[in-house]
Amino acid sequence: MTNIRNLEKELWDAADLLRANSKVTSQEYCMPVLGLIFLRYAFSRFQFVEAELLKDRPMRNGRVMPVESADFKTKSAIFLPQEARYDWLLNQPDNIDIGQKLNHAMELIEEQAPQLAGILPKNYSVLQNELLRELLRTFNNSALNNIKDDVIGRIYEYFLNKFAPAVASDDGVFFTPKSLVRMIVNVIEPKRGTVLDPACGSGGMFVASADFTENCGVHANTAMTFYGQEKVEYNAKLCIMNMAVHGLNAKIRWGDTANSFYHDAHNLNGSCDFVMANPPFNVDKVKSETCFNAGRLPFGMPGVNVKKKEVSNGNYLWISYFYSYLNEKGRAGFVMAASATDSSNRDREIRHQLVDTGHVDVMLSVATNFFYTKSLPCTLWFFDKGKPEALQDKVLFIDSRNYFTVVDKTLNEWSEWQMKNLNAIVWLYRGETEKYQVLLHDYRRAIQKKGKALLNQCATFSAFVLDGSMQNKLIKKVKQLSANIESFGYRELLEHYTAQEEALRQICNEQLKQYDSLTTIAKKKILEVLKIGPSITAYKKSVEAFIDTVLGTDEISFASLRKMIEEYLWLTDKFGEDGTYRDIPGLCKISNRAEIREKNWSLTPGAYVGVVEQNRENEVDFAIRMKKIHAELQKLQTESNTYWETISKNFRELGL
Repeated sequence: MTNIRNLEKELWDAADLLRANSKVTSQEYCMPVLGLIFLRYAFSRFQFVEAELLKDRPMRNGRVMPVESADFKTKSAIFLPQEARYDWLLNQPDNIDIGQKLNHAMELIEEQAPQLAGILPKNYSVLQNELLRELLRTFNNSALNNIKDDVIGRIYEYFLNKFAPAVASDDGVFFTPKSLVRMIVNVIEPKRGTVLDPACGSGGMFVASADFTENCGVHANTAMTFYGQEKVEYNAKLCIMNMAVHGLNAKIRWGDTANSFYHDAHNLNGSCDFVMANPPFNVDKVKSETCFNAGRLPFGMPGVNVKKKEVSNGNYLWISYFYSYLNEKGRAGFVMAASATDSSNRDREIRHQLVDTGHVDVMLSVATNFFYTKSLPCTLWFFDKGKPEALQDKVLFIDSRNYFTVVDKTLNEWSEWQMKNLNAIVWLYRGETEKYQVLLHDYRRAIQKKGKALLNQCATFSAFVLDGSMQNKLIKKVKQLSANIESFGYRELLEHYTAQEEALRQICNEQLKQYDSLTTIAKKKILEVLKIGPSITAYKKSVEAFIDTVLGTDEISFASLRKMIEEYLWLTDKFGEDGTYRDIPGLCKISNRAEIREKNWSLTPGAYVGVVEQNRENEVDFAIRMKKIHAELQKLQTESNTYWETISKNFRELGL
């Protein structure tokens, strides 16, 4: 099976290197590259559907009837004329202007798929011929034929993510980080019905919603209808391409008539099952009279500058709109500036009215540095008009500002298991303990699966990279781990893995030292060792690879396994194996309307949960840790140079 993460990185590294060598900007490069990924998707889908159609194709005069455009429409696929097929473009002679051919291919696809008319990039002539040919070769990877696993959708999303830091606009509407998108989707649980994103950007909310629906065993295009509004045309085109790459149908409006402050472009007020969005924060100079006339303000207008006839901060326009779009059972989840939870004057009055509806469900504080272009903190808001009566007077507050994973000094995110843990708190608040039990089962199964895979990896490496005595030591340690993986409690298992990991590291370091002391080994012994592989250098690299993968940060490594166990313990230490909700100081609290009134209608989670829990990831300042790591790397580099000089000298003395 294809390692998707490695494939994503491999393709991005190749494409980004081409961009760097061509000196085009990320803005110029983004849309054409995503267009090529779309073209590759369309071709993979075409080949798959064509093969299906030909299986039962009727014959005439001894020949199979050719497939036609209408046949593909019945399969929700795009028919590709020959000049729009990836393999045809890939094999064009070197003297052909491939940019013009690509432009024409996009025009042909738009003729076959009217929903894409005017959307696909047709500016390939601005890029050099050789750059385009290299990009075509880069995406000509057989792994991208595996459309059933939505590999190309993953690649498109990965590229969109990677382009985001370089291309994102100042107001941050280009791309919503996956952590926030998935958290919103996981809490509101869209399974069927009408889904609206009035600030849809590149469509991440729709893709995540479809993934959630498909994971529930429901076909997204059958069960859901997606509607989007996006003021920026560039972003809307990215969204429509994104939908197509993921095989989703969506109705997207853009431009001035899709400005959500002034227009309900799809006439959906009061009729949405789900609303989700990451709108631009703190927008000023919004025309108050136009907003008022457009409606969707069940709690009245926010503060207005009467003289200028402007709303100076549009946050509570968004909040009112999201609530107004919902039907009688609808749910909403959206990102909002942290300052909006306790802003004053008319904003406070709107919060008062919101709380009195009983439909404010969950408020979740998010740490800084979750966005690519902004460092400010934010809050996730959740409404639920279908809340059970027992919860009508309650709001769940979660403060996650000290619960995250550091990606680098300017970016944080939630890991997969951290998102599940935060989601589990919501389940327990809702009384859905069965979901909590399923999560614990998934944890145990994943820990055992990853643990066994790690042990197998250890055994494989040991047989290849270590000599007899060291191999026996390592296998003994591996057997100790294997014998205890199912019998230990998870806290003891965590301690045991940590101890054994250090023991394995010491064994590997001993082996490396032995390789570095070749002058003490007889020539005959060296030749015996060399029979097993090409050179001592290869062995040294293999041991180093073992340290990097099994003991390092690879997906199947002691580090990743330890992290998973730590997250399991983080959850069960708080809510037990049975899943009994309780307020956790610094993390979560269920408050009633009277408590919120006492706090002057503030919806800031920190005002309710109390003392903030310290984040394990943040116990040591990140900058200090980076300096230490850099110093250690410099030391290792110096030692490595010395080792290689010694090895080279020893080989020369031995005549090798």
